Amino acid sequence: MNGAQSLIHTLVNCGVKLCFANPGTSEMHFVAALDSVPEMRAVLCLFEGVATGAADGYARIGGSPALTLLHLGPGLANGLANLHNARRACSPVVNVVGEHATFHRQYEAPLTADIVGIARPVSSWIRESRSALTVAADAARAVQAARAVPGGVATLILSADAAWNPAERPADRLPDIGAAPVSAAAIDNAAAWLRNGRKTVLLLRGAALLGTGLEAAGRVQAATGVRLCCDTFAPTTELGAGRVPVERLPYLVEQAIECLDGVEQIILVGAAPPVAFFGYPDKPSRCAPEGCQFSYLAHPHEDGAGALSALADLLGAPARSPRRVPLNLPDLPDGGLDAASVAAIMAALTPEETILVDEAITSSPPLLRAMATARPHMHLAVAGGSLGQGMPAAIGAALAAPDRKVVCALGDGSAGYTMQSLWTMARENLDVTTVIYANRAYAILNFELQRAGAAALGVGPKALSMFDLGRPRLDWVKIAEGMGVEASRATNCEELAAQYASAMKQRAPRLIEAVI
Repeated sequence: MNGAQSLIHTLVNCGVKLCFANPGTSEMHFVAALDSVPEMRAVLCLFEGVATGAADGYARIGGSPALTLLHLGPGLANGLANLHNARRACSPVVNVVGEHATFHRQYEAPLTADIVGIARPVSSWIRESRSALTVAADAARAVQAARAVPGGVATLILSADAAWNPAERPADRLPDIGAAPVSAAAIDNAAAWLRNGRKTVLLLRGAALLGTGLEAAGRVQAATGVRLCCDTFAPTTELGAGRVPVERLPYLVEQAIECLDGVEQIILVGAAPPVAFFGYPDKPSRCAPEGCQFSYLAHPHEDGAGALSALADLLGAPARSPRRVPLNLPDLPDGGLDAASVAAIMAALTPEETILVDEAITSSPPLLRAMATARPHMHLAVAGGSLGQGMPAAIGAALAAPDRKVVCALGDGSAGYTMQSLWTMARENLDVTTVIYANRAYAILNFELQRAGAAALGVGPKALSMFDLGRPRLDWVKIAEGMGVEASRATNCEELAAQYASAMKQRAPRLIEAVI
């Protein structure tokens, strides 16, 4: 057994059985070892950002880490944007990065880089395996670190000679580092705040927006009347009919401030104080009113769901929240397409328990409004704001939940970042329907040009051309078909409704270009 074989056997022992890979020469012994461990599934991605984004999506739906296999420093750098999204989402990811053989590094070969330095901003844990005799133990620690609540990116740097030299045996799984219990004092304090008569918000994130956590939050609301909110880009939320309703803070800082106007107290459950996405001239960075007080019921590493349940019991809350989102499906629109009509069609036709990966950017607000009262579903947001997450995350979600429909809604600008995802969807025959809002522009940047105050300097054709995707027009039907995915184009509501309804009935990758 060599180091690579001991590594893969260890990962399987630790429950990691899926690898998203874009390997190179330094990882060849790892690749060769895959055939000796049939329990490890390998998924080839044509770009490292697809591999890292897929691992993020897999973790959010499956709740456990997948493996990424990246090639040296440049490969890691290519995957960095979606590792940033994974970090912000607290997604457990085991990130294996190949490195030159230890004896070769002194020669400063062309691909030599500071891998630790590149990995540090996105990693909760980093270790370099220089010996085949220790790589198994290092791998077990990496999985433990990735799984540690709230979840994080554990980067294991694998020297090529640590992969090819003889090893002894795989390692066993280490105990999970679970959520820390919330103190009775924190629960008592939250109860006191909820009883003091002040205008209060529970700001939820992570486990507090899912399953038992969300139900417990609903119980607290039933007992006290407290508002339930989440931040704009909460990574994973349960939405739709039958769910406890939660207000999502708007993206625009002015609207978020208005939403929180008059709020005197915010109790944080796995969340941080809300801030604007960017800093703007003459606009505040914080969304909460002046003088608003904050208190943590649960930090991200703590058991927020359990704390909410204990809080509900302390408050004498009912066993089940009476407030539920009603099912209210929109009528199918007709005529030309815009963001609102695309959203209405998707809300009317998306089946129950769909996983919706949302990277629609400027078209996301109408989509969220329409889907709010649609059939129950899971919503995945771009937690870190780095574009190119949508289609890769859909790959991971589809592999984590092969029995569920996955829909990916995204703008044509963001789709261009990781269009290679379509090839992997076709190769793996994944049940993903991709809907592209084709407005032929970086529409969000046209909008932000005004908000940032840059337009006051005068905007000419050179500046505006930086946001124009119509010269030449991206033909998403041809792009998808060229990568093996069935595709169609819709130019009006009737065409989109027919194409989307058809896609919802098939179990294969599909792309629809909605021209808006």
